[in-house]
Amino acid sequence: MNVFKWLFTESVDFYKLLQEQSKLTLQGVTALERYMFTGSEEDGKEVTRLEKLADRKREELIKELDRTFITPFDREDIFNLSKAIDDILDYSDSTVEEMEIYELEPTPELREIVEVIRISTELIHESVCNLNKDRKEGMRQALQAKKYENRVENLYRKNLAKLFEGDDIKYILKMREIFRHLSNCADRIDLAGDILGHIYVKMI
Repeated sequence: MNVFKWLFTESVDFYKLLQEQSKLTLQGVTALERYMFTGSEEDGKEVTRLEKLADRKREELIKELDRTFITPFDREDIFNLSKAIDDILDYSDSTVEEMEIYELEPTPELREIVEVIRISTELIHESVCNLNKDRKEGMRQALQAKKYENRVENLYRKNLAKLFEGDDIKYILKMREIFRHLSNCADRIDLAGDILGHIYVKMI
């Protein structure tokens, strides 16, 4: 592509691409929450299916970012927000994958953590949807998502301490890995909230 064509490439709706990606991520986390109640292979496969769809949507976004000169806000912010959203679903999928590898059943503790992750992911999605709409509300949603992330970390520490009270070392090590994946998932929610807050500060 020559410079002239690059400068005047037809505009791309990056708001829509980000919204579509975050919607797939929310659907994937919701499927993870369902898996934590059923433990079924079918529900686990649904998380993986949505993760692959979200990966393709991110690939589309990155391709358009590479070929588009004019973006609605900083290119780096678009890239980093998309990456953080992608990581949320990646860790959701790896949670299912390792639970199946380790032959672990869902527990009330895991359900409690995933419920909070799903709520905070909803807030991230709503915040993304408000980037070109209600920016003050979008900022509020991003900040609220970060508060829920703190709740996940508190649950993570509490349940990890409870886990280590047991005597089954193999079970403890396996479950610790699952808790770690969910903690990393929450960290990415926190990062997405930070990036959204950074974007909103520059917009409002």
